[in-house]
Amino acid sequence: MSDTKKVLVAEDSSVIINLTKNVLMFENYNITAVKNGKQVIDKLNQEDFDLILMDINMPIMDGIECTKAIRAMKDEKKAKVPIVAITGNFKNYTMDDFKNAGLDDYIQKPLDYDHLLATVKKHITAKQ
Repeated sequence: MSDTKKVLVAEDSSVIINLTKNVLMFENYNITAVKNGKQVIDKLNQEDFDLILMDINMPIMDGIECTKAIRAMKDEKKAKVPIVAITGNFKNYTMDDFKNAGLDDYIQKPLDYDHLLATVKKHITAKQ
């Protein structure tokens, strides 16, 4: 029986998706990537994840709107999945803005992959 943790990466940049996948897959996380908030909701309706890495600025449905939609889901397990914002515009937001939207944490771009990995581990461990 595998105890591989599933991480959903919501990011419209293929470069960031590929780098993030490489870092997390090296640590044996199962990675699924999507390019916008609507795809996040679609994937979450199909399967469970242990963590979502959520870009704030995405097309179709941004990360804030998508996080609010997840937190409003009827399925309590899905509604409570840890969500970590990924943003290059962190100066436009406060941690209170992220908390009010339902985000658990944030990582600023350009990504520091050691910090990314530590943040992912922190939230997945806290969830167990």
